[in-house]
Amino acid sequence: MYDFAIIGGGIVGLASALAIGKRYPNARIVVIEKEASIAAHQSGNNSGVIHSGVYYKPGSFKAKFCRDGSRSMVEFCREHNIAHAVCGKVIVATQPEELPRLEKLYQRGRENGIKLAKLTPEQVREIEPHVQCLAGIRVFTTGIVNYQQVAQKYAELVTNQGGELQLGTKVTHIETRSDQTVLTTNNGTIATRFTINCAGLFSDRIARLGDSDPQAKIVPFRGEYYELVPEKRYLVKHLIYPVPNPNFPFLGVHFTRMIDGSVHAGPNAVLSLKREGYRKTDINLRDFTEVLTYRGFWKLAAKHADEGIKEMIRSVSKAAFVKSLQQLIPEVTAKDVVPTHAGVRAQALQADGQLVDDFLIVPGQRALHVCNAPSPAATSSLEIGKAIANAIPAQSHLESTLVQV
Repeated sequence: MYDFAIIGGGIVGLASALAIGKRYPNARIVVIEKEASIAAHQSGNNSGVIHSGVYYKPGSFKAKFCRDGSRSMVEFCREHNIAHAVCGKVIVATQPEELPRLEKLYQRGRENGIKLAKLTPEQVREIEPHVQCLAGIRVFTTGIVNYQQVAQKYAELVTNQGGELQLGTKVTHIETRSDQTVLTTNNGTIATRFTINCAGLFSDRIARLGDSDPQAKIVPFRGEYYELVPEKRYLVKHLIYPVPNPNFPFLGVHFTRMIDGSVHAGPNAVLSLKREGYRKTDINLRDFTEVLTYRGFWKLAAKHADEGIKEMIRSVSKAAFVKSLQQLIPEVTAKDVVPTHAGVRAQALQADGQLVDDFLIVPGQRALHVCNAPSPAATSSLEIGKAIANAIPAQSHLESTLVQV
C-alpha cells in the first residue's frame, strides 16, 4: 500500500513526487513510468528553454508558474551543478504589421514582472549581428538547460527521500474502492491511497480510467526541428524569436542555442498521427481515429486553416522551412541546416474547438489529474509540483494520518 502513486515519470511527475516527499516525509511514494527510462517523451524532446513568462496572460497559472519557475529552475541548477545559462533572448518584428503586436508583448511582459527592454534594429544587431528586423525586445531572464539532466536529478532526489521508481510499468486499469485505489499494470497491481496523474500525452485517457472527465481531449502536435551545421553556428549567439501570431497557438519558427552549443531551428507544428509519433511515418490507428472523429479538432482546423496549411508545407518542404528562417536571418541557406530530433506536444482541446490555454488540473476521487501541462511546464515544474502537493490535503483525508512539514 502506497500513500501516493504518481503516474508518469516525466519532469512534472517527478517534480510532484519530490514536492510531496518534502511535504510528507513519512509517506510511501511511487512513481510509475511505462517506459524503461524517465523523461522519455515531452520532458526529453523539447527545446531546453528556461522560459521567462513574457507571453502569458497576466494572472494566469502559466504566467505565475513560469515567472516563479524561471527563478526556481535557475536556483535548482545552481544548487545541483547542472549546466545552464541565463543568456536572454530577443523577440523581433520583421514586418510593419508586427510592430503593434511587439508593443503589446512588451506591455504584457511588464505586467508579468519580466525584466525586458525595447531595442532598435541597431541594438538588436549588437546582440545578434546577423538578424534583420524593424524593432525588438530583449528578455533578460530567458535561459537554456538540458531538461533530461534536470529530470534525472529530480529522480535521484526522489529516491533519496525514500520514494520508489517503477519503470517499464504501464497502467491499464484503475479501480477506486472505499479505502484505496488499485492500479492494474503490466507488472501487477499497485494499491494507493492517493493518485496523481502526470501522464502527459495520455493524461486524458488515464483520467477517464479513473472515472474523471477532463472535458477535453489530448491532440498531439509534432514539432519538427532543423539544426545549423557546426560551421554556421556563429550566426546565432543566444535565442531569436519572431513576434508570435496571437491567433495561432504556437510561437513560430525560431532559433535556439542549446546548452551543448548546437543551434536548433524550429519548430513547425503539425498534427501527429500518433501520440508518441516522432517521425512523419508514425501512425497509431486508435490515436488517428480519435482525432479525426473529434469535432473539436475540426473546429480548430477550420479556425486555423491558413496557418495550418503553412505548417504542413514547412513539414514537407525544406525550402519553405528555410524561407521562414530567413525572415529572421537572411544569410541562412538550405545547405546550412540539417534535420534533427522532433518533439510531440500534448495539447488539450475542448469539444468546441478551443485550446485549453492554461494548466488544467482536474480533481478526482482521491486523485488529481494534470490534464494540460503545456510549455512552460518544464520551466515551471518545481512550482507545479509544489501546487500539486499543496492541493492534496483539500482533496483527501491524508492530512489526518501523515505528518506535514
